[in-house]
Amino acid sequence: MKTDFLIIGAGVIGLGVAKALQERYPDKSIAIIEKEKDVAMHASGRNSGVLHAGFYYSADSLKARFTREGNARLKVFCNEHGLKTNPCGKVVVARNDMEVETIYELEKRGEANGVDVRVIDEKELESIDPNVKTHRFALYSPTTATVDPKEVTRKLKETVTGNGANLYLDTKYLYRVGHKSIKTSRGFFEAETIINCAGLYADKIAKQFDFGKNYTIVPFKGIYLKYSGGDRPIATNVYPVPNLKNPFLGVHYTVTVDGSVKIGPTAIPAFWRENYNGFENFDIDELMEIVWYEAKLFVTNRFGFRSLALEEFKKYSKSHLVSLALDMVKMIDEKKFDQWSAPGIRAQLLDTSTLELVQDFIVEGDETSVHILNAVSPAFTCSLSFTEWVVDKFILKGALNTKKLSYT
Repeated sequence: MKTDFLIIGAGVIGLGVAKALQERYPDKSIAIIEKEKDVAMHASGRNSGVLHAGFYYSADSLKARFTREGNARLKVFCNEHGLKTNPCGKVVVARNDMEVETIYELEKRGEANGVDVRVIDEKELESIDPNVKTHRFALYSPTTATVDPKEVTRKLKETVTGNGANLYLDTKYLYRVGHKSIKTSRGFFEAETIINCAGLYADKIAKQFDFGKNYTIVPFKGIYLKYSGGDRPIATNVYPVPNLKNPFLGVHYTVTVDGSVKIGPTAIPAFWRENYNGFENFDIDELMEIVWYEAKLFVTNRFGFRSLALEEFKKYSKSHLVSLALDMVKMIDEKKFDQWSAPGIRAQLLDTSTLELVQDFIVEGDETSVHILNAVSPAFTCSLSFTEWVVDKFILKGALNTKKLSYT
């Protein structure tokens, strides 16, 4: 199979790249390979569905830019295609004066990023959602919304295939053959440019192309606990003040696109890349590699990994997970949080030279291949804006005239 562009991975990032390429190169051929029987089988269909606003991140980060732009772009995409959205907004609540200081820091970051966000007092919070409580002040984000991530990803699939892209499902990448060709479970593919959007496996593929040498994926398992009651105890997404030193936002309330409520997610260290349930998809080589790095993080306690891991494993207990969310609301029937969601795996990149979790996007490439190594959360929100940037920066108008490029 010969094509102009070959995309590895048909998640929301791979499909976003295909959409951006079609808009810029309408006469070029595009092939997308996906190892599963359909799209949205992994992170693209297992995330919270929240369209984040972009106030958590420092103004010099790619995440700040792509989240703000991506939020608006995905809302337009959903409106154009009649997809469901829930403009429920979001509040970040505090427990003490120290967390109030972080609230003001988040407001400052949001303003620097051009995000509609403001500090509100308890009276205004009550007018937004009377069941939410805070210590003195909270942060209000009116542009945060929720969508159905599977619905969005499948509509992207319909859009790009309807415009001529060839999608090969049940087609697994096996190994690189040459500068412009690869072997898959369904034969050989050759392309002028290969774009690696393989998510959990992006680092492994990149290494075969001589990229990503100092990086590896360390997976984290995220699970939500669903509220089964027929009532709607809250009307807006409710988040705690986060620890800005790590990429996890803490246990929070999410109001889904249909108005139901869930709490979570966990950020439990996983032991292989698709460690969803039990020994499903068990891989001994991945287990040995991942446990090796997790053991190093545990022993050295980099970024507080030891306490993070121990605390996260406690969240397998429903009662413990619920207890972490109770102090953000005035009243809720905790017994109705009784159903686990399908687990998702976060493909978190680790810098093996520093043992630090990479908190921004990382893309590397040369004149024949581009590798999206870290499509870090909130990658779903950022998908359309981020993938346009990838195409413009790495591919458009011969951007890769130099031997190698790396952007973080």
